[in-house]
Amino acid sequence: MQELEGYFKALADAHRLRIVNLLFYGELCGCDIQVVLETSQPNASRHLTYLKHAGVVRDRREGYRVFYGLVEPAPEKLKGLFDYLRVAFKGHAVLLGDLARLRQAIKDGACTFQQIRPLPRLAAAS
Repeated sequence: MQELEGYFKALADAHRLRIVNLLFYGELCGCDIQVVLETSQPNASRHLTYLKHAGVVRDRREGYRVFYGLVEPAPEKLKGLFDYLRVAFKGHAVLLGDLARLRQAIKDGACTFQQIRPLPRLAAAS
């Protein structure tokens, strides 16, 4: 029960929901998430750390960059929650705005996208 409670606490914040929505489209550098959310680096990092400690997000370091993605394979409870969120997120104005900023970041050559182009799931969502 504690694990499930942790998932819901982690998702009980608009910034963290926005991060999860972005990560549905693929792995991102923390600085890209910061740019898309239009927030400070410490704020983005705090939310990413919260999601990581809850077991929703994983990270990996590559040089001085930290890349974030959703946990894979997701535990069954979390997989069901992710499926629900994908449906719930559809058509939400703020989340659509985030995706538009992510597309613009890709076009402008944002941090991650100098190495990884394009995010396959984002291209498919267009």
